[in-house]
Amino acid sequence: MTDRSFLHALETLELVCRLGSMHQAAARLNVSPPAITRAIRLLESEVGATLMDRSTKPARPTEAGERLARATRNGLALIEDTIADIRTENSSNDNHVTLACTIGMATYWLMPRLPNFYARHPSITVNVQAPPLDRPVLSRGIDIALRYGRGDWQDGETIKLFDERICPVGRPDVIGRALKQGGLSQALLIDVRSTSQHWLGWTEYLRASGETFRPQGEVFDNYIQAVQATLDGRGLMLGWKSITSEQVSDGTFGSWPGGDKDVGTAYFISSSKTGGRKAAAQSFVKWAVDMARDQ
Repeated sequence: MTDRSFLHALETLELVCRLGSMHQAAARLNVSPPAITRAIRLLESEVGATLMDRSTKPARPTEAGERLARATRNGLALIEDTIADIRTENSSNDNHVTLACTIGMATYWLMPRLPNFYARHPSITVNVQAPPLDRPVLSRGIDIALRYGRGDWQDGETIKLFDERICPVGRPDVIGRALKQGGLSQALLIDVRSTSQHWLGWTEYLRASGETFRPQGEVFDNYIQAVQATLDGRGLMLGWKSITSEQVSDGTFGSWPGGDKDVGTAYFISSSKTGGRKAAAQSFVKWAVDMARDQ
């Protein structure tokens, strides 16, 4: 087994132990369940021990498997901390800002607007980091975080950018077809599920709307895949203001009639206690607040 495949197998085992299921790990990694099984069997051959108890349904990690997964988790955490330290040591320049946000927020809200920031502040460099668990925090080396929730964080100064709203969206022809056929219960509903985020899913949305049917459709672990599937006409997704507002504004997506909901959450920008003192970070915060106000 090569060093690369060995590391991949360790990460696979850690994910299976953390999620408690080979099938969930396969869905998270966007691979087939047999691929997960093969990776763990190769790892068992390498370490000379049984790592998964396959006599149970679903299979559960053995004591050796738990130990190895825990060691892998600790090792990855150490690597992440070391990278953060290096990033901090090399980002002391006041014209450098390191920002954390979700992949969806970076792709659909921040990146289309970032050229405007550079036009106003050409001497400042913004380093955008999407954390592995898609949950932005003000960890070491992070000056600013764009994050979703209720604004009750205590790790820095937090300012609300905009209230988040949710509404089913999709291509106009897909929405029209579903309306003619009888409503959401007749549509394929594209869902996003992640153990690391607290987004509202279709099940919760339908329950809040008084619907009793079970959603049917594809499931993804990030919004980039879900948006692409929706663009391809494969169903409807729950559209969040931070992610699908541009597609709705330009007519690429339509909104489900009467489907808009305020779920009591918002997007915020938080500055760390140290990084927030940098003039470049303060300039970015002011710019982001202006962008959110004008959108």
